[in-house]
Amino acid sequence: MTSIALPAAEDSAPSRKAAISREDLLAAALALIGPHRSLSTLSLREVAREAGIAPNSFYRQFRDMDELAVALIDRAGRSLRTIIGHARERATSTDRSVIRVSVETFMEQLRADDKLLHVLLREGAVGSDAFKHAVERELNYFEEELQLDLVRLAAADGAVLHEPALVSKAITRLVFAMGATAMDLPPEKDPELIEQISQMLRMIITGARALGHPV
Repeated sequence: MTSIALPAAEDSAPSRKAAISREDLLAAALALIGPHRSLSTLSLREVAREAGIAPNSFYRQFRDMDELAVALIDRAGRSLRTIIGHARERATSTDRSVIRVSVETFMEQLRADDKLLHVLLREGAVGSDAFKHAVERELNYFEEELQLDLVRLAAADGAVLHEPALVSKAITRLVFAMGATAMDLPPEKDPELIEQISQMLRMIITGARALGHPV
């Protein structure tokens, strides 16, 4: 009887990478989360399997899943601050509304494939205390940078901004709250949301400038 050669056992097993970087693990975690899934629901084994490594290899880059999640939140915050900053610069150079361009850019990132904005929006609401602290830190960075821009833009218009730190906080928290709502809505709603958010921000800034010049 003719014998049939069977493949070696290791040939049928999923291939594993010999080396893995922090970026590889962050990318694996991003691939697993989505609008309705938090980082807190991911297991170490799940991320290791997605990255193509043995679970023990995970510990060469991160102590635990909490450390990975905080690193991912930090990365998301840095990426979004850079993108929004560039958008504000483009708006200034083209005389387009800084508010409108910033909101449009925010919504574009919400729908982007890399899901980085989802990390900030979800973990600030449903993540662990460590995740929430990390998100809060990123929001504070946004507020500090926005405050400088608001004061600069007001001065360019000959206006004074009342309580600029509070104004930047109100704007940041409003946009992120609306973004969290938008995640659960179809993209077709984006133009309406962009218009609503832009008008809300104009109201906040107009009011703050009026308070800066009391009658």
